[in-house]
Amino acid sequence: MKKKQFKAESKKLLDMMINSIYTNKEIFLRELISNASDAIDKLYYQSLTDKKLSVKKEDLEIWIKPDKEARTLTISDNGIGMTEEELEENLGTIAKSGSELFKEGNPEEKDMSIIGQFGVGFYSSFMVSDKVVVESKSPNSDKSYIWTSTGADGYTMEEGTRKENGTTITLYLKKNTEENSYDEFLETYHLQELVHKYSDYIRYPIKMMVTEAKKGKDDKSEEVEVEKTLNSQIPIWKKPKKDVKDEEYNDFYTDQFYDYEKPIHIIRSEVEGRSSYQALLFIPSHAPFDYYSKDYEKGLKLYSKGVLIMDKCKDLLPDYFSFVKGIVDSEDIALNISRETLQEDYQIASIAKSLESKIKKELEVLMEKNREDYEKFYKDFGTQLKYGIYVSYGMKKDVLQDLLLFYSSKDMKYTSLKEYVSRMKEGQDTIYYACGETVDKIDLLPQTERVKEKGYEILYLTDYVDEFVFKCMMNYEEKKFQNVAEGNVDFDTEEEKEALKKANEEAKDLFDAMKKVLDNEVTSVSYTHRLKNHPVCLTSKGPLSVEMEKVLNTMPTGEKVKAETVMEINENHPIAKKLKDLQKKKDKKGIETYTKILYAQARLIEGLPLENPTEISNLICDALAK
Repeated sequence: MKKKQFKAESKKLLDMMINSIYTNKEIFLRELISNASDAIDKLYYQSLTDKKLSVKKEDLEIWIKPDKEARTLTISDNGIGMTEEELEENLGTIAKSGSELFKEGNPEEKDMSIIGQFGVGFYSSFMVSDKVVVESKSPNSDKSYIWTSTGADGYTMEEGTRKENGTTITLYLKKNTEENSYDEFLETYHLQELVHKYSDYIRYPIKMMVTEAKKGKDDKSEEVEVEKTLNSQIPIWKKPKKDVKDEEYNDFYTDQFYDYEKPIHIIRSEVEGRSSYQALLFIPSHAPFDYYSKDYEKGLKLYSKGVLIMDKCKDLLPDYFSFVKGIVDSEDIALNISRETLQEDYQIASIAKSLESKIKKELEVLMEKNREDYEKFYKDFGTQLKYGIYVSYGMKKDVLQDLLLFYSSKDMKYTSLKEYVSRMKEGQDTIYYACGETVDKIDLLPQTERVKEKGYEILYLTDYVDEFVFKCMMNYEEKKFQNVAEGNVDFDTEEEKEALKKANEEAKDLFDAMKKVLDNEVTSVSYTHRLKNHPVCLTSKGPLSVEMEKVLNTMPTGEKVKAETVMEINENHPIAKKLKDLQKKKDKKGIETYTKILYAQARLIEGLPLENPTEISNLICDALAK
């Protein structure tokens, strides 16, 4: 037996490997299985050119064996194995990668999917074990060799007894502590979970003996040990599309993402080029219970060569597509040394950009081909799309604007901006909208009457973020957005405008008195022609609308804002004549009463609170009693 020291700067470097590089102890099994897969790959590819190697692909496999009594966990393979020199070179030198050297030496094998690249994965074993024994035999040697180490103090080398090519790694697990239970790595169910999570798509079978209950004599149940393959081997996204049924996709989705309903849309993509990847994405049929909470985590499962790298890679999805579930598998991504996280590089950004384009296109197809499903999706996730425009200050409108839907005065159903514009009247350069709590409430707003009478369609905005989105967008296909409750909406002829101007000038003293009664709650009071049947309404001036005021004042900042408003009175309504009569009689008390009642009515129509509802109730009763 030969006692040797590590060639690297031993203890300090190995301590860093064990305690700093890896953050999740269970990763060790993924690393050892990946190394075993690499070893089998090497043997198989070498056998293609070396006729002395007789290899049947169906015989290549990986075995896991827990031993509770000895507290050992063994991972073995029948791959390429290592000679004595290779054991020293690969395990005696930290961060020496045999896989990387093999790839460099075989550049012609373009399809070769060697997983290991840093040569440090093996050392993750020391996170869970205080002694590691490796026995390996190479086809290039008649003997097998055993490498043993308890950590940074070094290792020993001696001859072994293994006859078949391959490697067996035996981990002597650490004792349990208050913080960590290492016994879980001896439980077959937990080992199965880890294989399913991290290594389900390793191309070679990963096997283990498991205990199962079976019926024996006299129908009595008895426990027997059976050989079980733990991994799927072939990812569903690598199978030919024609060979995969929708039911298989649905089952994969519900199993992987713990949903009780099948997805509403499936996206499969394969891209080759500067950033090559395969993706299998799903649009859920409903929002998770925590979707709009701070606890929700977006992200796609990220695989590299079929090995899970990250359970939720948030960098692959923009926030406005955070509802998308699925996987991305790429051989091009740059990983950090532990393969737990990504290095910042253009590959991830490039894949994310490609996915964004694909998701947008697929959602547009869904809207066009299956409107019912799209509207169902939109009711749950439409707000997130709108936020994408709002938080980017309109920078993402080209990506998202054609995915938005709003209720329409045309048929009280969802319509897109593109559909609205396609129906616009000749010469119309404005997209009209109105805001409110519900479609029915908006439809009854006084400000909508004249617009509809003139034959213009109105978009009904019921989500609190809607108007902010339109403000950020500014226009759609060079058509400006116009709130019908803003003061600059005008359908009068020049003659009507002149007559209205004259009427307002004649009523200046009346309106000044009314504004004074309201203690400057409004910017001004005036007659209007925008109303048909209603006597009064509030219109806004400036960038802040009444609806935006309501939204902003519900925010937890404590700050209050106020829209500049005008109280407009329908010149053609009997109430206008009543006000003129009160002015002629110089009935200040009557003007005060009617002003307060009209203003309260206008605020109630807009969904704004009354400061003193009791006063208003008394004033109405007094007016009715006269």
